[in-house]
Amino acid sequence: MTPTVTLSTPNPVRISARRASLVHLLVSLAVALLVAMLIFLVWYPWPLHTMLGGLGLLGLVAGVDAVCGPMLTFLLWNDRKTKLALTVDCTLIACIQIAALGYGLYTVAEGRPVHVVFEVDRLRVVSAVDIDSADLPQASPELRVLPWTGPTWLSVRAPRDSDELLNSVELSLAGKEPSVRPGWWQSYSEGVPDMLKRARPLDLLASARSAQRPLLDKAVKEAGVDVADLVWLPLVSRRSMEWIVLLHRTTGQPLAYAPIDGFF
Repeated sequence: MTPTVTLSTPNPVRISARRASLVHLLVSLAVALLVAMLIFLVWYPWPLHTMLGGLGLLGLVAGVDAVCGPMLTFLLWNDRKTKLALTVDCTLIACIQIAALGYGLYTVAEGRPVHVVFEVDRLRVVSAVDIDSADLPQASPELRVLPWTGPTWLSVRAPRDSDELLNSVELSLAGKEPSVRPGWWQSYSEGVPDMLKRARPLDLLASARSAQRPLLDKAVKEAGVDVADLVWLPLVSRRSMEWIVLLHRTTGQPLAYAPIDGFF
């Protein structure tokens, strides 16, 4: 006797759940894309997201968020439920996703770079978390609110007298550099003359870091000006000491970056 093969018909409830889950996945991916654009194009423009790190948590949260939300929708969606029950289910899933994403965004926002500050012989990336909010009233009025649209470029002023110089040394020894003291901030242009005196020629760097010459050549190409018009300074952050920034030798404007240790 020939065995009879029975074909199962698709479960309409599971079909609708898959559709709802797919829609939810597309929405989650769109939100994740918008968040990524905010972070990588506004808060952490290149190379700052590489220098500062700390974005792994957001990547993990966003990834889990994009997977778990649609999965929960697939498990809970049922056309036979009442509209109220479906609304409650979707609301709970959305709240879980928003809470997870909000936590990740808060962490990244706290560590976002707010200023790139010239101090002494380097440019330092200063993050929001580096600054004591109680010190902000000491800054110029236009600098008392930390920016949300990307880091601004500043410099630090010179000590006003010997007492302030001594106090500054003590603060630096305690780990509070001038770049994180709002009362010491001044416009970038005011620091350019001193910065250009401290900047160093590219041939010195090429000689000291010959093994990284391809990285330097790439940065020079990205700068888009003649190599004779370029100088450099170390670019540091609380997480990295191994970057440089190429500056125009007459204007001091930053033109390119390279992952090269500038201290030797």
